[in-house]
Parts: sequence; structure tokens; C-alpha cells
Amino acid sequence: MDKRYEVYALADRHFYETPDRLSAAGQDTALYETARREVPEGWDAARIGDWLTLTPRAADGSPLAGPAQGWKIHASATRENAERIAGIVWDYCVPRRIPFKFVPGPHLLHLRNAKYAGRDTSGKFVTVYPADEEQLHLVLRELGKLLEGLEGPYILTDLRWYDGPLYVRYGAFARTFVVDERGSLVPAVRDGAGRTVPDRRAPSFQVPEWVTLPSFLQPHLQARNTTTVGELPYRIEKALHFSNGGGVYVGTDTRDGRKVVLKEGRPHAGLAADGADATARLEREKQALEQAAGTGVVPEVRDWFMLGDHRFLVMDFLEGRPLNSFFALRHPLLSPDPDPDAVAAYTRWAVRIHRAVERAVEALHARGIVFNDLHVFNIMVAPDEESVHLIDFEAAAPVAEGARQIVAHPGFFAPPDRTGADIDRYALACLRLALFLPVTTLFVVDRGKAAHLAEVIAEQFPDVPAGFLDEAVAEITRGAVVGSPAFVRPGDWPHSRDSMVKAILASATPEREDRLFPGDIAQFSDGGGLGLAHGAAGVLYALARGGAERYEDGERWLLARTEPAPPGTPLGLYDGLAGVAHVLDLLGHRQRALDIVDGILAERWQNLSSDLHGGLAGLGLVLGELARRTGEPELRERAAEAARILVRRLGEPVAERRRAGLLRGASGQALFLLRQYERTGERDLLDAAAVALRRDLDLCVVQKNGSGLEVDEGWRTLPYLGDGSAGIGMVLDDYLAHAADDGFDKARAGILTAATSRFYAQSGLFQGRAGMILHLSRTTHPDATDRRRAEQIDALGWYAMAYEGQLAFPGNQMMRLSMDLATGTAGCLLALAAALDGETEAHLPFLPPLRRPTERGSAI
Repeated sequence: MDKRYEVYALADRHFYETPDRLSAAGQDTALYETARREVPEGWDAARIGDWLTLTPRAADGSPLAGPAQGWKIHASATRENAERIAGIVWDYCVPRRIPFKFVPGPHLLHLRNAKYAGRDTSGKFVTVYPADEEQLHLVLRELGKLLEGLEGPYILTDLRWYDGPLYVRYGAFARTFVVDERGSLVPAVRDGAGRTVPDRRAPSFQVPEWVTLPSFLQPHLQARNTTTVGELPYRIEKALHFSNGGGVYVGTDTRDGRKVVLKEGRPHAGLAADGADATARLEREKQALEQAAGTGVVPEVRDWFMLGDHRFLVMDFLEGRPLNSFFALRHPLLSPDPDPDAVAAYTRWAVRIHRAVERAVEALHARGIVFNDLHVFNIMVAPDEESVHLIDFEAAAPVAEGARQIVAHPGFFAPPDRTGADIDRYALACLRLALFLPVTTLFVVDRGKAAHLAEVIAEQFPDVPAGFLDEAVAEITRGAVVGSPAFVRPGDWPHSRDSMVKAILASATPEREDRLFPGDIAQFSDGGGLGLAHGAAGVLYALARGGAERYEDGERWLLARTEPAPPGTPLGLYDGLAGVAHVLDLLGHRQRALDIVDGILAERWQNLSSDLHGGLAGLGLVLGELARRTGEPELRERAAEAARILVRRLGEPVAERRRAGLLRGASGQALFLLRQYERTGERDLLDAAAVALRRDLDLCVVQKNGSGLEVDEGWRTLPYLGDGSAGIGMVLDDYLAHAADDGFDKARAGILTAATSRFYAQSGLFQGRAGMILHLSRTTHPDATDRRRAEQIDALGWYAMAYEGQLAFPGNQMMRLSMDLATGTAGCLLALAAALDGETEAHLPFLPPLRRPTERGSAI
């Protein structure tokens, strides 16, 4: 579960949205008084993301020219003192003409300090930009005195100035970017030789090697290094988990050799919805565990201590696995044709496990405790795979309080009308469905989906006891205003196409500058609202390929936002400008496409990563296709240069840690090399493509449960189109159209099996079932039958939701709908068009319907 998505699910009930739009209708009322002050004369103010920036102008009215990087000062703050700190900083900086910025509202500050906020940005409420080290020292002394005694969360990336809320870090002041060693565009600074290098922002204080720590900061670094775990009676062996509230560690009690779990709480950080910080929630957990001691369903408390200003709770280590891990181990729908005996055996086990969890919850209620956070990650199944324990009691509360839920897993989050023990009963009802189809996060959008999922479960698991599902649906939907169901099935073409197009267009917001269509949270990063994967270019591409009429307002929006593109927009095919240029050219806007490509080639594009998503493979494909369409020799040479770089890199030693798949693995490189081979006939390109494909296949494993060949990431295996084996299979099909290879043919057979499983956790194109539909619609493997494709199309309906009465699909994590290509409705539209529409030839860029190897032509 990616916890980042929860923050983006707060501002809108249908789509992922930036948290700063929570109070769009009355935003001024959600701001601090300081943020509502008039801008001082001779200053500029601007809202940039979460920040309100204030910058003095020069005497001639132009922006004041300050340093591009240096030592910056951060101030942290709590909910109680933030208004005061903002006012003090304003009153200090404005007369001295020192640039600064601050988080302008209490809700935005809460989100920065919330439990699953980014650890690299946590605590940062104010940033001050001194002109040099002399002013840095002066500001620290003077402003530190003014803020003396005020508290705030510890800023992990910075060095603390005495015991107050001020911290320092060396980094960029201006927004500049560079391609890092992983090929990503990241914030940048200049090193001692004047080279542009990444501005490292790890959650620990680091001084760049070319920078000398000022002497007045040396004592503070020494003080920071005095707190260690060396004197504890526990040997910490492994970190299980980190959040903004602290870490969870496995260790050994050196006094008796027993394994323990140490849970850390940071003061003023890791805030819950009620404002409780990590230390308060940890104390809440301790009290609940002590109250439930001896029930046999919770870990026993062993210790409670402070280290520095961090609180630690020590508990017995529980042997076993979290319940969520059993889906990969046991679930019978992870294969194309589940064995009926296996389905029946799983059904019996799941019902027994649910009853064990019910008994554990009943034991808590008997002790007067509401668990308040029951879900599959907080249920530990013992090695006997029958008995259970409950863990993570930070949200627990007395039954007698009858309080509402504060935090929970989205797939088990009770509606506002449930309080007290009813919260746990709601989660138990969700668990009944989640044990069979773990997609209950859909209930966050519409609880009425529970009835549909129950029907699917009853069909797939015919031995579920009578009443087991009906009782769950009744509890989940009690008091709900059930949304209108999606009125058309995905396979009902062309009605499903028309309905998805209406949903996509109904969601469009051409009045906004940050994004045109709602999609994944990645669209709120630099350039994300423009690109092929998550932005406007991808949706416009899917509409065009899916047979919809042109959306000219959308094209005008994309043209306006690329004149010029925002600073920091990535350069690649799926993440940035190369993909935008490709789509604009396809839509008839060639000059803008060429202008964008000229801008890309003015950068150090040769340093991009090798992959298709944001690297040389994707850029090379765009350059080669534009060269073919325009006849420009310069573009043809740059495509050839990209190919030469990739061939050279493929001859270098293989990195120990690498990814596989179409988007970020070597298969995307193979795709580009194959397309170059088709244009030039150079045999070394075809040979290099084979090398690339074998590198990805080396990272694949055959599943023991019969679900086929999948990418092995070490902790999970993936069959998907983006980062899994299905994407590899698409490129294998293209390679085998040019040359025979028994190993490749065997691999694509295993991949075909992986693409025909009964269950996938999500619906999207790159990480879900839609990608399987696209692969099955394109592959030339003889076992890719119409029946297999029809099964996947029918099962896509399991995730179908309604938006404005039309057919739509959820995005990643399934807490909100998405309209983008990679995760949402546009991707499903493209896949269904490829499968069901014989006229459009819908396909992913550069992966057209397969043709005989002797054919030449466009590969757009």
C-alpha cells in the first residue's frame, strides 16, 4: 500500500487532488493571518506548490539577484505555534530584505507533518535564504533568539541550531535541474568545479564534499552525533518500516536473547487526523496493549523508554506472516484455470481465518478496546496458518468513548456514521470480501460496489457459506447513498467506448494550468500534467487511437502549456517532453513538436537513463519516427547516436540492482533497437536487442502455482505490462517476427500464461488487467485465443465504476478514479479498442499491431 495516495484522496471524492485545493471555495479562511497580509512594497509574492514565497525586488523593479545555492535556514512549527512563527519570520525578514517562504495554512502544515508525509520534507514550515555565510550566522543568532522556546518537529535532512526550531542545510535556492545517475531529472546545485550535480535530499544531514561546514555550525554537528543506541540493552538488527513518525525495528534483548520489536515515536511528527503526534499515538498503543495483556491475541509489552527526545515501545516479536502475504501464497485465482479443489480448500481456510480474526476482535471488545485499524496488514497469521494476532494499536480507543475512526487502511475505513465497536464490525465485513477479492479500496469511492463484488465472489468461489457475503454487504452498505452503477459493460463495444469517452471529457478541467485530466498523483510532479503516462498527452493519444472525435480544447490546452514547458519537466517518452512532442506531431502540430525536440536536444540528453519510460530508448524512438516523417537528417543522426549509446551500454557490466520490463527494464531498449533495425537493416542492432531481452528474462521466474513467467523483484513477482513480464512479451513478439529463437518462444508462452490469470489487483494499463487485454489482443502466440481475451475483458468489469453516469475506472491504489493512460480510464479505453475495434488499430506508441517482417513503414 503506497501511503502517499491517502493525502491526495482528501480534497476530492472522485479523483486524486493536490491537498492545497481542499478549501478551494473559501481558501483565504484556511490561511494563517500572516499569509493574508498585504505584500510589502517592493516585494513579489507567489504561491508555488505548498509554499507562499516572498522575494524583494531590486531598485529598478526587477527580481532581486541572489545566490543560486548556499546554506538555507528552515524553521519547523507545531499547530499551536505556527502562526506566531510565521509572523516573527515575516517581521524579521521584510525589513532586512531577506527572501523567505512559508507554508501558508494549517492544513498544509498538518499534511507536511502527517504520518506518511515525505521524510525529506517533514517539519519544514519556513525557509529563509541568507545571502552568504556571514548573514547565515547573523540570522541564526538573531532569529534563533526571537524563536527561543518554541517547539517543532525535528527536520531530518538538516542540522539543528541549538534547541529551538531552526535548522540549516546546504542546497539549491533557485529551481535548476539535472539528469542524475539513474537518468532522472532532479533538483540541482553546482559543485566545486562548477558542474551541475543533483541536490541530495536524503532524510539525514549531509554536507556536500566540496562545501566546508562553517565553524559556527561545528558544535551543533558534534551535539547531533552524541545520541546513539550503543548503551541500550537491545541490539537493533533490522529496520522493518519507516514513516514520518519514526521507525519500527527488529532486535534482540541482550539480557535474555529474546527477539523484540522496537517502535519509535518522534515528537510533533507523524500526526494523525486528530492532531496526535507519533509519541502520543505510541503511548495510546502501549495503554491498549497493556489493557489487552494476556488475551493471547496481541504482543506483550516489554519496555518503554526515551532516547534523546524520541519515545520507544518494546514488544515481543511475533512469529508468522501478515495476512496480506497469503494472497500470493494461497489465492487460487492467480492462475488461468483454478483447480476446483484448490478453490474449495482456500474458501474453507479463508472462512476459518476470518472467524479467528472475529474472535480476536471480540476478545479486545471484552477488554473495552476498539481496535480501530483492522486490515490485512495488521493481522499476523501464526506459523500454523490458522491462529492470528493483531498488531499496531496506535489508533486503539476505549469502547466506552464511542469515538469515530481517526486513521485506517482505505479498504477498511468505516463511514462517518460508525463509532466505537461498529468501526471494527465494518472492517470485519470488508475483510469477508477482501479475503476473496482484495479490492475493497473501491468502497472509498462507492460502498455500493460491495454488492457487485459479492456477486463476483459467489461466482468464483461457489462454496462460500450462505449468508457470509450477504451479511458483509448489508453491513458495508448500511446507511449508504449508493451511487449509480456503471450502466455499460466494458465488452459492450462501441457503447463502452462512447461511455468512457464521455466520462473522460466530463472530467476535463481546461481552466486549470496544472493538469487537464485527473489521473495519478504523479501528474502533480514537475511536468506530470503534460506527459504521456499521466498527463494530457496520454489521454489525447488514447482518445485519438480509440476512435473518439478530436478534443480540440484539449489540444489547445497542451499547446498553451508547452509554450514553453514548465522548468523541470522531464525529457522522456512517458514522463515528459518527448512523449508530448510525439503526440502533438500525430495530432498535426508538427512545428510545436519540432520545437520541443530542439529544446530536448539542447540539454545533455545523452546522459539520460537507458529505459523507455524516461530515457534514451523512448527519446530515440521519438527522434527516429520524427526523422522518418520529416526527412530531417539531424533527427536521424541523433536517433542513431542514441542507438549507439545503448549498444555500448549493453556491452558494459550488468548492474547488480536493476529493473526489468517494458518501461524501466532492458525490453524498452530492445524495442528501440528493433525499430532502428527495421529502418536501417543493421544486424548489430537486432543482436543488441536480443541481448537486452535476455537481460530482462534473466530477472524472470516461473511461478510454482502455474501462473506463468513473471518478473522477480525479490519481494514480489509481476506479470504486468509496465514493469512485469507482459511488456517483455510484447517485445519478444516483435523480435520473433525478425528471427527465430527457441528460448524466446518458450518465454513468451510462459508470459502468455501470466497474462491470463483469473485475478489482478488493479485495472490499469501498466499495472493491471487492461495491460493483459492489450497484450492478448496483439500477440501472435497461437494460445492467445478469443476465449482468453474475452475472459479478461469480462473481468475488467470487476473494477468498473460510474462517473457522471458513465463508465470509468479507478487509478493506482484504487482509492480514486483516474482518467490517465497509465493507470486509468484512458488506458482501459486503449486496451479495449485494441481488442474490440477492428477499424482503429489502437496500440501503444511504437508497438503497432504486428505485421510481417518484410513490411516497412510507420511504427507510431
